[in-house]
Amino acid sequence: MFSLSGKVALVTGASRGLGWAMARSLASAGAAVVINGRDGSTLQPRVEELSKAGLEGAAAAFDVTDEKACIACVQGIVQRHGRLDILVANAGIQHRRPITEFETADFQRVLATNLTAVWALAREAARVMIPRKAGRIIMTGSVSAILARPTISGYVASKGAVHAITRELAIELAPHNVTVNAIAPGYFATELNTALIENKEFNDWVCRRTPAGRWGRLDEIGPAAVFLASDEASFVTGHVLVVDGALSASM
Repeated sequence: MFSLSGKVALVTGASRGLGWAMARSLASAGAAVVINGRDGSTLQPRVEELSKAGLEGAAAAFDVTDEKACIACVQGIVQRHGRLDILVANAGIQHRRPITEFETADFQRVLATNLTAVWALAREAARVMIPRKAGRIIMTGSVSAILARPTISGYVASKGAVHAITRELAIELAPHNVTVNAIAPGYFATELNTALIENKEFNDWVCRRTPAGRWGRLDEIGPAAVFLASDEASFVTGHVLVVDGALSASM
């Protein structure tokens, strides 16, 4: 069960953190994985790591806010492999400012990466998947779209919209046997969160606030992506799968 052998996947924002964890899990399940990031020098070591493990991977360096680059990437994958079975639209950015100090340009920049690029990639993937009557689109949402925090209005807005378009696209693409789901992570111990983890006050708060009593591990996010990408999840669509140690289930 849950084999992805013969499948081709594109994972954006996959040079590190959650994106890399999901890409590695998809590859371990048998998929040929194309990993994306803006900096090609950070991607090549990841490709080599997959190769050393006997897994299939390739790099695609581009900025997801560049629509032409997104289109070219999807077309390139189809030209090389003849198919694109799985899209994990994961690339995202954060910007922290109180609302009174939040510049419109920064708000738009967050939405461009976290929402518009996700929508555009989903559109391009759908154009490939619909004729084949098969496909899996997975978006990275956030527990912050369910339980908001101050100073991240752009991020909350973008992730809330990702959850919404997950439902809309699921309805639109279900007749074509293409599923659309989102994964909403809670607090995970990633490189980007190193400063927060090392901040004793914040670290203690996360551990108290999360019923599981700890941060999530990277090896706990990838299996969720594998499940949603698998044939076994063929009737799961329009769903936001929360992976947060029961954070969003508690008061």
